Amino acid sequence: MTLRAPLVMLRAVITVHHLENSRSQRILWLLEELGVPYEIKRYDRDAKTSLAPRALRAIHPLGKSPLVEDGDHLVAESGAIITYLLDTYGKGELRPEAGSKARDRYEFWLHYAEGSLMPLLLLKLIFGRIRTGPIPFFIKPVANMIVDKVEGAFTSPQLDLHLGYINDELGRSAWFAGDTLSGADVQMSFPLEAGRLRVDYAKYPNIQAFVEKVHARPAYQRALEKGGPYAYGP
Repeated sequence: MTLRAPLVMLRAVITVHHLENSRSQRILWLLEELGVPYEIKRYDRDAKTSLAPRALRAIHPLGKSPLVEDGDHLVAESGAIITYLLDTYGKGELRPEAGSKARDRYEFWLHYAEGSLMPLLLLKLIFGRIRTGPIPFFIKPVANMIVDKVEGAFTSPQLDLHLGYINDELGRSAWFAGDTLSGADVQMSFPLEAGRLRVDYAKYPNIQAFVEKVHARPAYQRALEKGGPYAYGP
């Protein structure tokens, strides 16, 4: 009698739909930290608009990145992707124990990155483009005046408040949720990397040290090598 080896169901390799200079870079970093195999489908931004290509809409109606395909699972939004990957492949790593104070900090930073910090940085980006963009000469003085007032009264003071808060919190522990790396650090990495192009971090030494520490990690460097050019990297 011939014995047959049992069939082993192999899980499909994860596909990351990776847009250049985008939040998807941190997902590559997370997968490298977890040691999970994945493949990359890379997309370039439109040269004129800097927007994602329409090809991404064939994957998800909003046409945004990151998007992660894992078998029959399609997951969008960085926070949801990080949660999915840690639930599925984390094996208890990169996330503090449920019910702990560290877990409370973890959840806060996981949502804070996109809910509070990124909108301020996006406003900073938009106002910068208004200043330098092709606006008729007779409108430009008015546009600049509006930008000056909004930035002076709201954007700059709020950024100072938030970055000061982040800098102080990073003085409490080695990483955002405690003394070990977590998914919260992965989530916070992109806005703090992008912020360096718009804000002088000289008065925020803990933020600068955090970004440098992230960039020094071997897993981050592997992700950078696989993901291609990245404007916010080292």
